[in-house]
Amino acid sequence: QVQLVESGGGLVQPGGSLRLSCAASGFTLDYYAIGWFRQAPGKEREGVSCISSSDGSTHYTDSVKGRFTISRNNAKNTVYLQMNSLKPEDTAVYTCAAGGRYCSGFNEAGFGAWGQGTQVTVSS
Repeated sequence: QVQLVESGGGLVQPGGSLRLSCAASGFTLDYYAIGWFRQAPGKEREGVSCISSSDGSTHYTDSVKGRFTISRNNAKNTVYLQMNSLKPEDTAVYTCAAGGRYCSGFNEAGFGAWGQGTQVTVSS
C-alpha cells in the first residue's frame, strides 16, 4: 500500500536547524512531485516547498526562501527538507505529500497521498 512517513521534527531554538525526512513505501517516490506543507494551530495549511519529478525543479514559499532546501535521495526513496535559521513562526505540523509530475503551485488538490505529519517547534 502507498504510504508516506515523516520524521525529523522536534524542538529547536530560534536560529537553529532541523532536517525533515519523507520516506515512501509502496511506490517509487522518484516518479512523483513531492511537496511539504505545514499547518500551525488556528491557521490555514500552506505549501512550504516542492520538488518536481520530471525536471527536478524546486519551489519555495516566500517566507522560507533562502532558509529551507528540498532535496531527494533516490536510493533511499526519501525526500528531505533542510530547515535553517528557524524562526518561531515556523512552528507547525509539517506534512509531505505526493502528487503528479509537477508541483502545480502548491495546489493541495493535486497531491493524492499524504503523510501523518511531524511536529516542529521553534522556541527559546
